[in-house]
Amino acid sequence: MSLLQEFRDRELLAQMTNEAEIERLLDSKDITFYIGFDPTADSLHIGHFLQMKIMAHMQRAGHHPIAIFGGGTAMIGDPSGKSDMRKMLTKEIIAHNIECFKQQMAKFIDIDDGKALFVNNADWLYNLNYIEFIRDVGPHFSVNRMLSAECYKSRMETGLTFLEFNYMIMQSYDFYRLFMDHGCILQFGGDDQWSNIIGGVELIRRKTGKEAYGMTFRLLENSEGVKMGKTEKGAIWLNADKTPPYDFYQYWRNINDADVIKCMKMLTFMSLDEISQYAELCGSDINEAKEKLAYELTKLIHGETEADKALSTAHDVYEGAGFSDDMPTTVLDAGDFIDNKIKVAEMLVKSKLASSKTEAKRLIVQGCVFISDDKVESFDSSLDTDLFTEGIILKKGKKVYHRFILS
Repeated sequence: MSLLQEFRDRELLAQMTNEAEIERLLDSKDITFYIGFDPTADSLHIGHFLQMKIMAHMQRAGHHPIAIFGGGTAMIGDPSGKSDMRKMLTKEIIAHNIECFKQQMAKFIDIDDGKALFVNNADWLYNLNYIEFIRDVGPHFSVNRMLSAECYKSRMETGLTFLEFNYMIMQSYDFYRLFMDHGCILQFGGDDQWSNIIGGVELIRRKTGKEAYGMTFRLLENSEGVKMGKTEKGAIWLNADKTPPYDFYQYWRNINDADVIKCMKMLTFMSLDEISQYAELCGSDINEAKEKLAYELTKLIHGETEADKALSTAHDVYEGAGFSDDMPTTVLDAGDFIDNKIKVAEMLVKSKLASSKTEAKRLIVQGCVFISDDKVESFDSSLDTDLFTEGIILKKGKKVYHRFILS
């Protein structure tokens, strides 16, 4: 099977600039390609992992990845898919985030002996002379065409700043620099990057007379077209301190039935033949596929030991005694109690099962909160200190379990 066909069968492909030539290139050996990562946080998230998995597929097929970290472009902010301008970051924060990205990415991409490159576009963008840059690159971009790009068009009503308007030009220049410096001929990205990728392909052709290529992959969305990888607590991070392995496992264990097989194809390295066997499951048997997906992804991100622990904890919680020492736990101390009592709403907020007291009230009023198997009936419900001697299990809905203990 060709690499491009595997991408198709895994439901990854979105768009490409020249299908026949790209298929030929992917089936050859030793082409250099790149994917960009803007370091806007101190951890990669599951959306980044999808891109890293594609890089790993390519590297296993004999190609050479470049991961470009946007030390320069992160100072601008990509408007793609955003309703508002991104928060401005300092150089120091961006540099710290890049180091975090490198450490995480090295777990999945082999960088030994030049098999892959990690580069920072700040190395060339920081030192550009603005007048020289605009004279050199600006004539190759049509403002009318840029404004018709989806990444800009969707922002016209809410306000597109001139700062953000530069982003496409800078990302296109990145591709040109990698083409010239490293012979990079192919750029990958999420489908929201299509306009930016086309900008780079055309800039290379106009400045060099040579061809480069672009290909985008589907965004990680559920069956209803909503982007996946978000919870009440925020993004699904790859950093265990930001998203603990058990929480990571539970996210995938609890996804909708309709999304399980797609996520297996897009996110794991399971063979398509094995995935097809899980695709035949139906009814309650689909839980077997969910458990497999959750285990495989947790093993990829956090290692086999943590995956085994998450699986065991889930079995203890859902099929056993209802609790486990490894389940998500919040430790309370005397300062959390008033007159030896704590409100259930406070517990929800403290454990981040609710983002605010308003959300906690909504959950309780809707009958979504339980202490063990007893529904919490009132927003003012509280618990006595002595009930926490052995620990309290609070449930949000049917799938979220959280333990509270005293320090």
